[in-house]
Amino acid sequence: MPLRDRGAYQASKQDLLKRFRRLAGQVNGIAQMVEEERYCPEVLTQLSAAIAGLEKIGFILLREHVQHCVADGIAAGEGEAYLDELIATIQRFAGR
Repeated sequence: MPLRDRGAYQASKQDLLKRFRRLAGQVNGIAQMVEEERYCPEVLTQLSAAIAGLEKIGFILLREHVQHCVADGIAAGEGEAYLDELIATIQRFAGR
């Protein structure tokens, strides 16, 4: 259960949206490459770049979460709950 109902990434919101738009264009380009039956290693190279872009967005969001949500939770005396949520979030993000 989330401890907050809003993201604490307002300072990064425009950067995040720009990254998502760029990533959407990249994914559309990859789909076009498949449509054109481009050489597999070329497609995989672009796919790898898109995955790296998603991971970068994830790390930005994770940083914002720690700097704001978790820090605020600790300051409010709810550190254990926020740290438990942080561990679960990192495990999900890391795919474990």
